[in-house]
Amino acid sequence: MTEVLNQLFIGGAWVDAADGATMPVDDPATGEILSHVADAGAKDARLAEEAAVQAQAAWARTAPRARSEILRRAHEIILERTDELAHLMTSEMGKPLAEARGEVAYAAEFFRWFSEEAVRIDGGCGTLPDGRNRMFLSRRPVGPCLLITPWNFPLAMGTRKIGPAIAAGCTMILKPAPQTPLSSLALAGILKEAGLPDGVLNVVTTSRAGEVCEPLLRGGRIRKLSFTGSTAVGRLLLAQCADTVVRTSMELGGNAPFIVFDDADLDVAVDGAMVAKMRNMGEACTAANRFFVHRSVAEEFGRRLAERMGALVVGPGTRDGVDVGPLIDTVGRAKVEELVADAVERGAQVLVGGRTPEGPGCFYPPTVLAEVSPESRLMDTEIFGPVAAILTFDDEDEVLRRANDTPWGLVGYVFTEGLDRGLRVSEGLEVGMVGLNTGLVSNPAAPFGGVKQSGLGREGGRVGIDEFLEYQYVAVPVR
Repeated sequence: MTEVLNQLFIGGAWVDAADGATMPVDDPATGEILSHVADAGAKDARLAEEAAVQAQAAWARTAPRARSEILRRAHEIILERTDELAHLMTSEMGKPLAEARGEVAYAAEFFRWFSEEAVRIDGGCGTLPDGRNRMFLSRRPVGPCLLITPWNFPLAMGTRKIGPAIAAGCTMILKPAPQTPLSSLALAGILKEAGLPDGVLNVVTTSRAGEVCEPLLRGGRIRKLSFTGSTAVGRLLLAQCADTVVRTSMELGGNAPFIVFDDADLDVAVDGAMVAKMRNMGEACTAANRFFVHRSVAEEFGRRLAERMGALVVGPGTRDGVDVGPLIDTVGRAKVEELVADAVERGAQVLVGGRTPEGPGCFYPPTVLAEVSPESRLMDTEIFGPVAAILTFDDEDEVLRRANDTPWGLVGYVFTEGLDRGLRVSEGLEVGMVGLNTGLVSNPAAPFGGVKQSGLGREGGRVGIDEFLEYQYVAVPVR
């Protein structure tokens, strides 16, 4: 059984916070407290840092095959405990169990992928242009890392960062979001069971992020930050990294355009919209935020999408037949309510949803808005909720200009039956990823990340491990 753990994990041991502080973990479907977990402070952060630093040299010398086998065993354990982990995730985060099971499989796949990459870290050699010197290249771990994960995919965001760090030979401190610490603590227990040496992974759960993270980033011993979260917090962390030039990779906010051309297969487009909008109740950085639909098909697309969205069953994620769980908390729901109200005040037509249900829990109904004004706040705000806002367009140049008119550039979606148009528009979008006639882009084998203010670097794929490796060049003269 997957035990519900509630202490800090430092140096391979489960310990209370140094000052004894705890914080509650709520069930967003009921508002009730699920558990209390340790609430780390500055002293706990220093202890975790010391454990990671002390373990780094020995872990870096560990054979790649040994690191690979730990990840492979952890992958197998995660899959064996799919139902237990899914229930844990649904309880603290809210997503329906079917979707939580899908995330467990997705999370496990990062460990399998990077178990294979661990044994493929390469270097090189060659002759320099002067002909008198040889060049030897090797790759080595960047060193102790701070990994900060969000609440919306609590298991997968952990494995997507931990997997390449383990494969590369880095030690780490993981700070999960305070809303969803239980999945991360369960993951730490699984890795310990899989044979990960003490001190390689340390988990500090905390509601005092500034007190924990800033000293680590400014202290000079953490050499890498991997962060997933909002652009605003990302900017703050970048400033904290500047003093000691900490290497960073960041997956930040999104404002994804979803473009439907007049020649699109509307059945395919609506299917794609349901995935791109409703995965994780819309609480995803990849969620379609702005639906640009060609004027000639906008009414029909809106009708079909509203019909599909209106048929979804809203309720606690643990209940059979539920399609849409609660939003993460009352703050998140209030944001969605305000964005919808603003759009309606500016003339948007509510095709379905739009009203908060009475009763406990942070529920909000799947909502489709038509005739949305470009001046609406939800056009330049990441919605993070089950709201599809439809605007119309007339030609390709216009929609590309409007789609790119944002500081974010994570992902875009394009629906058209024309291959030339599909490739042309995909290449014209200022984003790191494009779904062409599909609403799903996330895959452990593909590089995930954005451009502009949506982030730095990539996670997953062949390049994911590069973020945790440095090159060393040795020059050897031959006389």
